[in-house]
Amino acid sequence: MADPRLAALVSEAFADRDRLRDRPHSEAVLDTIAMLDRGELRVASRQGGEWVVHEWIKQAILLYFSLQPVTAWEAGSLEFFDKIPTKRNLQAQGVRVVPPGVARYGSFLEPGAILMPGYVNIGARVGAGTMVDTWATVGSCAQIGAQVHLAGGVGIGGVLEPASARPVIIEDGCFVGSRAIVVEGVLVEQEAVIGAGVVLTSSTAILDVSGPEVVELRGRIPPRSVVIPGTRPKEFPAGTYGVPCALIIGQRSASTDRKTSLNQALREFSVPA
Repeated sequence: MADPRLAALVSEAFADRDRLRDRPHSEAVLDTIAMLDRGELRVASRQGGEWVVHEWIKQAILLYFSLQPVTAWEAGSLEFFDKIPTKRNLQAQGVRVVPPGVARYGSFLEPGAILMPGYVNIGARVGAGTMVDTWATVGSCAQIGAQVHLAGGVGIGGVLEPASARPVIIEDGCFVGSRAIVVEGVLVEQEAVIGAGVVLTSSTAILDVSGPEVVELRGRIPPRSVVIPGTRPKEFPAGTYGVPCALIIGQRSASTDRKTSLNQALREFSVPA
């Protein structure tokens, strides 16, 4: 639990950037980012069954960019020139990072997480046992649960502004297939399966076609749903064309564990991974 005074100092500095010249305000920003990096704070958390965004933490991230100079440093044979360094002491944290995977300072990877040659941005959180596969990216402030698999090339969008905007949230036990894109604060609920190439934005029509009548959703994938790419016709002045959508075609079996259920879902519904 953060000290309320810390949040107040950050919010004051965000309202008046000149306050960053004062040591208490600048230190409040630096302390907030350090706590994010250690996993003591998170940008969004589940409270009473709902996800709540902590705006002041996102404000701190934005202010941190103002405080940090651009600096050159080396990691082995790699050279970087940026405002934010990479995470350190990964072995002590129980996190595996495969070169040239990069997790930025101010992100947090729980013990047992694996980062292949992908990227985790500041403010993001990756849960225990989660695999961020090759060339997958986890954008700023995105919240990835435990035992999730982000397959090769997955794009999880980031968000910093406005501070009130919800980040992308992928809950525990989900599978996100190759080259899928999840952006604009979409919520993928527990143990859902997102097939390869699915694009989910805040305006994407999510059509549940598993029952006798279609049910349309936006911005949220219900728990244990199996989702594939789809199109639906739309009239334009030049004619009728297929507009991308996402199709919920069924649910993972409740009678099997997560790994077996995932494999079964991919077989039963022919969802490419």
